[in-house]
Amino acid sequence: MRKHVLVVDDDPNLGAVLEAELTKRDYRVTLSLSPHDALTLLGTAADDIDVILTDFQMQGVSGAELCAKVVESGRNVPVIVMTSFGSMDSAVAAIRAGAYDYVTKPLDADDLALTLDRGVKERALREEVRRLRLGLEGSDRFEDMIGSSPQMAKAYDLISRVAKSEATVLITGESGTGKELAAKAIHARSQRSAGPFIAINCAAMPEPLLESELFGHVKGAFTDARQSRRGLFLKAAGGTLFLDEIGEMPAGMQAKLLRALQERTVRPVGGDEEIEFDTRIVAATNRDLEHEVAEKRFREDLFYRINVVRVELPPLRARGRDILTLANYLLTRSQPNGQRVVGFTSAVVDAMLTYSWPGNVRELQNCMERAVALAEFDHLRLEDFPEKLRDVKEAPMAIESNDPAELITAAELERRYIAHVVAAVKGNKTLAARVLGLDRRTIYRKLEGREPPQRSPSVAPEEHGSALS
Repeated sequence: MRKHVLVVDDDPNLGAVLEAELTKRDYRVTLSLSPHDALTLLGTAADDIDVILTDFQMQGVSGAELCAKVVESGRNVPVIVMTSFGSMDSAVAAIRAGAYDYVTKPLDADDLALTLDRGVKERALREEVRRLRLGLEGSDRFEDMIGSSPQMAKAYDLISRVAKSEATVLITGESGTGKELAAKAIHARSQRSAGPFIAINCAAMPEPLLESELFGHVKGAFTDARQSRRGLFLKAAGGTLFLDEIGEMPAGMQAKLLRALQERTVRPVGGDEEIEFDTRIVAATNRDLEHEVAEKRFREDLFYRINVVRVELPPLRARGRDILTLANYLLTRSQPNGQRVVGFTSAVVDAMLTYSWPGNVRELQNCMERAVALAEFDHLRLEDFPEKLRDVKEAPMAIESNDPAELITAAELERRYIAHVVAAVKGNKTLAARVLGLDRRTIYRKLEGREPPQRSPSVAPEEHGSALS
């Protein structure tokens, strides 16, 4: 489908030249000689317009005012503003009003086409974010878990099947991957869903206190035991007890837990009687328990007792575009009093998909809350995020690898090296062009991963009635 650009310029000669030039480049062009008419058209056909190209200086409404009105309308259409050469004040005003980018006159046809193509890509990304937001109530949700990647779909299927049984479940995954949410999903889909769900972090307290919390104690069992107290195994009767970070449990407590799971009874601290419990156990850890068993830090018999069914949660970096789905959800949740920020720029999307997210969903949530708090525009920009995300680098180039799955194309290798040089010179594309021995247009084209455009003859006044100026 041809890309659709709305050109807004009250100079009919320049408008005609732009229409002719862009039509040759396979754009479908709608020309409006009035900003007011353009806004009317945008109100009725916004879904059909991929990008807006507008002059800055026009009668009645300036390009900055047009940008502001487009943003106010909630239309996800990027606006590119044409400004006079050297007029940085106009460019800054347009960006502050919400323009996606600007180009300076006299216009270079190739640079203009590349900028418009980036605007079209931005429009597609904004639409994807919008679809992700709308889809949160559909297939992207599983109980309180969000995402639809193949890895998560596999976890959802296993959770659904194991939830129907009474089997003990071990949930594994890096810190911040949502292990407690998975445990709650198992509980919610089980026959025990009407009973309590109680969670305890086994790494958060010393052994004597952990034993008292789990098994309870009788009056006088220790100094502060002024009355008897039921433990969590009994409080969770008819429901689910979630033992988080079980890999951190002290060795002495592991032996007591093993006996409780084998006998299905608990003995309160200081007590003589064994009390039966009717509680399902779900455990979780971010450790490699097989390694912990081999190193004698975790009991092998306890490992086999809790590892009846294992649910593995993937790290966020392995979940593909689930990252955007989650970011979109967190964007809305970070604005409980109304949505001031509605999306992300394409640079943010690229950084999110490239960053390794060592803290997983918890780190993403932290970054989103920070970005929303600092945002000045209706779309989050890289400047709103922590430096670690702004400085994200692409995955290492697998030149010496013998694994076909890790090898990349020559074009991708070239693109990554160009991106590396541009980053090394702090974004100065003139200096990057000198280092690489390429012109600036070629750098833009290769960074976009595009084939060389069919270069048209220079636009001359005698051919089209007016130069692009």
